[in-house]
Amino acid sequence: MLSNTGIPFKIATLIFLQNTEGDFLLLKRKKAPNKGNWSPIGGKLDTSLGESPFECAIRETKEETGFEVLEQDLHLYGYISEKNFEASGHWLMFMFHCKKAITNLPDEMSEGHFNFFSRKEIDHINIPSTDKKLVWPFYDKYSNSFVAIRADCHPDKQLEIIIEETTPIC
Repeated sequence: MLSNTGIPFKIATLIFLQNTEGDFLLLKRKKAPNKGNWSPIGGKLDTSLGESPFECAIRETKEETGFEVLEQDLHLYGYISEKNFEASGHWLMFMFHCKKAITNLPDEMSEGHFNFFSRKEIDHINIPSTDKKLVWPFYDKYSNSFVAIRADCHPDKQLEIIIEETTPIC
């Protein structure tokens, strides 16, 4: 899908999985976006099928990790509308906290390899620069509630973040 500026507009999910110790499963990406960085799993909605964000999160979790989750295992804790990400596209990302613990480290796949990291370790590994300011701080604050965020991520400008809505922490 193209925006009226000719820049692609993509709709995707991010799924935050944790093991029984509370460490996060991250993927070291072999390709764009975020090539060479550690990121939560996720992927683009299949808009040709009318796939919902929950359906996408369930499918992407199974495809990327082999781990099966259901709607009730997921908490949609927010979305981020990113303009000008890497100056190449706009993204609408639905962010899910998985309430079901993943029990094993998935095998390497075409998109990269996996590892578990404590939340503290995540602040000291290679993650996308926007994730340091946009994704993880909002996960920390809103993973048990809800937040709607708009951000302009153009690399020639300072990151602009606007919180459009929040709900109280549960």
